[in-house]
Amino acid sequence: MTGPKPLRSDARRNRDRLLEVARAAFAADGLSVPLDEIARRAGVGPGTLYRHFPAKETLFEAVLRGRMQSLADEAAALHDDQDPGAALLGFVDRLIAEAALKRDLVDALASAGTELSAGLAETGAQIRGGIRHLLVRAQASGAIRPDIGVDDLMTIIASMMFALRRGSAQASDPRRAVAVLRDGLLAAPPPAAGGDGRRAS
Repeated sequence: MTGPKPLRSDARRNRDRLLEVARAAFAADGLSVPLDEIARRAGVGPGTLYRHFPAKETLFEAVLRGRMQSLADEAAALHDDQDPGAALLGFVDRLIAEAALKRDLVDALASAGTELSAGLAETGAQIRGGIRHLLVRAQASGAIRPDIGVDDLMTIIASMMFALRRGSAQASDPRRAVAVLRDGLLAAPPPAAGGDGRRAS
């Protein structure tokens, strides 16, 4: 069985141009961008776009595949980090900063495989599994409060992602939001030896 025929040079240029334009469009506006608008910005006809990418999900997956796999690989690289608390918090920082700049990532992580292909859904599951592992290790080390589960953390992360992607939140500083999240995740320090928790008079 032979593989797909290689694209002609002009067809390859059109495909690369469409991916370049789609990458910027999806990052700015997520899945809401019409395919005809992407074709217009790329300077090609709608028929050319549909020959390469017959559905919006096909184009969206082509744009996102590398970006999401990079995040999954980054989480995997932190699997046995010597500072579990810093590893978790650093990865959460990375996710939120990435989503604040690229709205397509929010749409992909929120779709849970219902609108996207099995490939992207699987990569999203890898990212979630990586976060679960980092959270468990960070809690076992005593760095992160023990009463939060991965579902809680993912809900908080997703809420921050969606809040930061809205036009009304463009003036918000993602670093400030992440700092508040960090404070909420950190385990409370143990009471001082011999103390009863009350302030000295």
